[in-house]
Amino acid sequence: MRITWLGHASFRIETGEQVLLIDPWLADNPLFPEERKHEAVVGATHILLTHGHADHASEAPQLAHELWIPVIAVHELAQWIELNFGVMSIGMGVGGTITVGDVSITLVAASHSSSIDSENPPVNVGCACGFMIAAEGHVVYVSGDTDIMADMAWMGDLHKPDIGILCAGGHYTMDMKRAAYAAQRYFDFSTVIPCHYRTFPHLAQSAAELVSALPGVNVLEPEVMVPIELSSRELEP
Repeated sequence: MRITWLGHASFRIETGEQVLLIDPWLADNPLFPEERKHEAVVGATHILLTHGHADHASEAPQLAHELWIPVIAVHELAQWIELNFGVMSIGMGVGGTITVGDVSITLVAASHSSSIDSENPPVNVGCACGFMIAAEGHVVYVSGDTDIMADMAWMGDLHKPDIGILCAGGHYTMDMKRAAYAAQRYFDFSTVIPCHYRTFPHLAQSAAELVSALPGVNVLEPEVMVPIELSSRELEP
């Protein structure tokens, strides 16, 4: 499995024959080098959206058209994109699971809002969500934009994710301290990758606090367009 940070909350996850783009926000992303767009999206098979805010979903319709691939999201957001832009979509409900190739994707809850900007008022497009992505013996928890939730207790117990991609920049989401608390209390991660930070001045600029709060966990401060390689592992019976 290969996980590549595209800046902010955007990721490329390569596993087997599947290439998943998570919340791909590239053109207006201050951390992403726009000249590397082709490299970031080439071969993508699906776009996964956690919610409708512009820094997560605004480029998804265009990318879906360019790459001719479906958008996977909560039903209301998927339907809104399909009806307004004519792209393929796969709408899900929280707790729903789909399989693409050898990858299992489950939509899970998040504590955040979800809307599309319009002249007045914003358009509500369902609830904000996260994903549990199971592949190659790993389970990756993509938190989406969220705060700590009591639901994380059963999510960790049921899905047992070993990799956490956690929003941790503060202001709009949980910060480094709160992300560390959630990781310690509700999960048993071997690897944690922070995101939704460094993009703007009012977000955290370093994950040092997260690193120091999670001894024994491999907390990786990602670099944009530098792949993180994770070997496959055997799941316990």
